[in-house]
Amino acid sequence: MSSVKISAERMYEVVRAPLITEKATMLSERNQFVFKVANNATKPEIKAAIETLFKVKVTGVNTLITKGKAKRFKGRPGIRSDVKKAFVTLAEGESIDFTTGLA
Repeated sequence: MSSVKISAERMYEVVRAPLITEKATMLSERNQFVFKVANNATKPEIKAAIETLFKVKVTGVNTLITKGKAKRFKGRPGIRSDVKKAFVTLAEGESIDFTTGLA
């Protein structure tokens, strides 16, 4: 599948969760899916993990880091954690169904 070899433990560490938002749902119609990933994950690692876990062909990976906002928690100031998102483009005809569990 992919040229990068990563362990099964690392795969589950890299891909944290799918993001189910209005924007992500719109992108899924264009064969793009959005995942929360580890902050230290690289694009080749993300590609290898998605291809192996979901048994699909990935054509591209774009990433971005959303910086944590300063918020108040129970009246005390705090900072939310940074979140890294991966926008994964799949090959034509491929799809990921989030309603079923991983194989």
